[in-house]
Amino acid sequence: MPELPEVETTRRGIEPHVRGQIIEQVILRETRLRWPVSREVAGLQGRLISDVSRRGKYLLMHLDQGNLIWHLGMSGSMCILPIGSTIDKHEHVELELGNDLALKFRDPRRFGALLYCNHDPLQHRLLKQLGPEPLGDDFDSDYLYRCCRQRNAPIKTVLMDSHIVVGVGNIYASEVLFAAGIRPTRAARRISKQRIEKLVNAVREILTTAIVQGGTTLQDFTQVDGKPGYFRQELQVYANKADCKVCGKPIKHVVQAQRSSYYCPGCQR
Repeated sequence: MPELPEVETTRRGIEPHVRGQIIEQVILRETRLRWPVSREVAGLQGRLISDVSRRGKYLLMHLDQGNLIWHLGMSGSMCILPIGSTIDKHEHVELELGNDLALKFRDPRRFGALLYCNHDPLQHRLLKQLGPEPLGDDFDSDYLYRCCRQRNAPIKTVLMDSHIVVGVGNIYASEVLFAAGIRPTRAARRISKQRIEKLVNAVREILTTAIVQGGTTLQDFTQVDGKPGYFRQELQVYANKADCKVCGKPIKHVVQAQRSSYYCPGCQR
């Protein structure tokens, strides 16, 4: 599933091409996404795209009237191509722009979403309860330590709770915990303030590096230019069936909340 680095990579990829452009035509080839695409989306011809931002794993496209909220789901990706380019069979939405380019949304599994809202998108039901951004000033060791002191849940579960911090999905939670030397199964309340500080630093470093590398491609995700995300080459534990590159011990695999977790029993405690 595309996580924060993949969504931010997508935002940076499309923003120069769509900001300041008029939507000349909206083509909806499939409206049955995670939620049905509304009629308002089909009627956006003539609207100006003023900016593109991100909140957690959601892309926000700000129009001169209203906003579009995009979610890549499990297999979604976006690309910018000339109008009239070959149509992919999983290409469900296309916005033709005034610069003769088209924004195309591809989603083989159709768990992605495209929603229209005519009010502040940050107050939308999907976004208003989200926690702080992991790369923002509100996410620091004091904040995360306070959150952890109240929870018996495993630290990986806490990191993946979007009400606590947004965008740290399964892949990056495993990688961050390895970098911080903390096992994913350790109870959050049992982690010291010093180790929480190391964990926060690891979150920032791993996510920042992943954004620079264009995210991680394991299956469906591609950058706007069609290239894969190269952070996959940097993965230390996630989906690693070999030995730890640091200490040589076999990487362990456990299931937490129906999600795969990977860790090194030698480097993480």
